[in-house]
Amino acid sequence: MRVAVAILAAGKARRFGRQKLLEIWRGRPLLEHALRAASEVSGADVRLVTGDERYANLAALYAARVVHNPRFEDGIGTSIAAVAAACDDDTDALVIVLGDQPLVTGGHLRALIAAWDGEEGSIVATAYAGTQGPPVLFGGTYFSELATLDDDSGAKGVLRAHADRVRTVRFEPAAFDVDTPVDLDRLDHY
Repeated sequence: MRVAVAILAAGKARRFGRQKLLEIWRGRPLLEHALRAASEVSGADVRLVTGDERYANLAALYAARVVHNPRFEDGIGTSIAAVAAACDDDTDALVIVLGDQPLVTGGHLRALIAAWDGEEGSIVATAYAGTQGPPVLFGGTYFSELATLDDDSGAKGVLRAHADRVRTVRFEPAAFDVDTPVDLDRLDHY
């Protein structure tokens, strides 16, 4: 099975006040933590979805293909749509990871893939804090639906519409994402 791991890194970081993905945590830019985790997934096709070229050097360090999203200002859904549209017929599943979830590990991404039954109509989401969300693995059946997303609600609607096809893997650290400078400071307590 061929799995693509897509890291979404095209947001405007309004709540942070500046580009948060280049902020340093544990000696590396936040985005590099997501790239490292994705690169630990054996055989994965790693893709970095971005709205500008600031991250090209980091992507190159991890052999990640850059998927440009010219509509990133319209919301996270457009980044998901861009990477889903970039999946070719040889891609069996797509794992969507947020670039501002530095606590997500390669081990967790491998657990999502291991929980997938290999069927194109399956979804495996991460369970945390009483909900389910990213990282999420979507089987190939959903690529065309994901490619139509065009707002800031992400793939929540797809998860709800196909709730009977969703399995989950618990990983509480995924509940933490960096939205503000205070969140970045709180990371040191994990």
